[in-house]
Amino acid sequence: MRNGRRTSLTALADVPQPVPTSSVPCAIYTRKSTEEGLEQEFNSLDAQREAAEAFVLSQRGEGLVALPAHYDDGGFSGGNVDRPALQRLLSDIQAGAVRCVVVYKVDRLSRSLIDFARIIEVFEKHNVSFVSVTQQFNTTNSLGRLTLNILLSFAQFEREIIAERTRDKMWAARRKGKWIGGHPMLGYDIDPGGGRLVINPDEAHRVRTIFELYLDYQALLPVVREIDRRGWRTKHWVAKRGKTRGGKPFTKGLLFRLLTNATYTGKVEFRGQIYNGEQEAIVEAATWERVQEILQRNSRNGGVEVRNNYGALLKGLIQCGSCDAGMVHTYTVKGSRRYRYYVCVQAQQRGWANCETKSVSAPAIEAAVVQQIRKIGSDPRIVREALKKAETQRRGRITDLTLERELAQKELAGCAAEIRGLASMVGRQDQTVTDRMADLQERIGRTQARRAELIRELDGLQSGGVDEDDFRAALAQFGPVWESLNSREQARIIHALVERVAYDGRSNKVIVSFRSAGIREMCRSAEKEDGNES
Repeated sequence: MRNGRRTSLTALADVPQPVPTSSVPCAIYTRKSTEEGLEQEFNSLDAQREAAEAFVLSQRGEGLVALPAHYDDGGFSGGNVDRPALQRLLSDIQAGAVRCVVVYKVDRLSRSLIDFARIIEVFEKHNVSFVSVTQQFNTTNSLGRLTLNILLSFAQFEREIIAERTRDKMWAARRKGKWIGGHPMLGYDIDPGGGRLVINPDEAHRVRTIFELYLDYQALLPVVREIDRRGWRTKHWVAKRGKTRGGKPFTKGLLFRLLTNATYTGKVEFRGQIYNGEQEAIVEAATWERVQEILQRNSRNGGVEVRNNYGALLKGLIQCGSCDAGMVHTYTVKGSRRYRYYVCVQAQQRGWANCETKSVSAPAIEAAVVQQIRKIGSDPRIVREALKKAETQRRGRITDLTLERELAQKELAGCAAEIRGLASMVGRQDQTVTDRMADLQERIGRTQARRAELIRELDGLQSGGVDEDDFRAALAQFGPVWESLNSREQARIIHALVERVAYDGRSNKVIVSFRSAGIREMCRSAEKEDGNES
């Protein structure tokens, strides 16, 4: 097979050699833009060659002889010269093995006027004539060359018109929210009937988790490390010809592409415009917007882990209660003093008139958050509410981890089944099969390690919730311990305990949301301290 079509052994064995000047060795060149239909017994390339051979046979009185070598480019565009058979033809011309090139139509050789001119220069340099079977002309005189250029100009015009129509059709489809093709993406499968995306539940869970991880870490590199630790890979699928694609480890670039893909919100993007899509959303619009804000904020340093040089305790946690946008840490210097603030991103980027909160003193709101943590233990109602939310978060975490454990089990079963299928092919000495089996074994090892981690974490969560007495004891120790910590340690404690801080400048109200995992860890630390003292 060559380019999806049958090729005789004679054609493969025959190599063009210089021939006597009494005969004119003719190379027949054929081309088809797409691979569709090339697997047929008699395809477009065969039809072109048959017509060209008939023409050469009709001109045998002029000494024309068809070379047995095939110059067939199946599935290659005529808009450029990056075609293996064409390059081989040009090499044989330069070697003196070809005196005439025969094509079915001019546009089979090229659809670009510039490329065609360069090819003709090579022909003329080596005294090679050019014949189109269906368009009679002679390139040895000026009229023939003029006719050729006119025909080629129309061929290029036709190619450009087709390209414009294709772009217009794609744009119209996008405006209607339709999926217009491409590689599958993590979280979606291509509908067997074609033309639309359908949600893959297992992968959709991973996509949502990846977005949540980025909101937690607020940097690409730590998320990549966590994804790799869990053994997650990019979308894996089997192409039409049976080749496996994707399944690669995530990189910062691949993660950035996933996080900025509007498709996950039920939208489609084309030429910078966003349209409502036909597919179901995987990620909530509010979550996607928050991720875009953080990515934009981190764009100056390429998304690396953001440093906290000035002890901003609420960096990455605080949000504006007026417009629900993030707030960023900044400062001004007056004389020898530095004044720190948290500024609403909306007000910073679109003007102060667009937000009623605008900014707040960083030391003031940080002190308010710390004070709220200290006061929790003295108010039974707040303790009960905090424990209630911690219990809700614990149960939600158990559900997420259980689902992830089931996904890991499915992946292990799928890998094992694929290995069993490949085992029968090992004896064929196929390096691709061996490499795939090695990749699957590595993937099984990572997934088994991740499943063991999930089981340990689930065991800890299922052992029980947070005891109220333990919670009070931990809060009682918070004050003395807090004062002994430096600013970076204090920031780590706040990020472990607090999930979100909302500040509304209109009412001067601060709302603190806590993490259940942070509360549990604080209680464990308090138990250890009590054990050491006893």
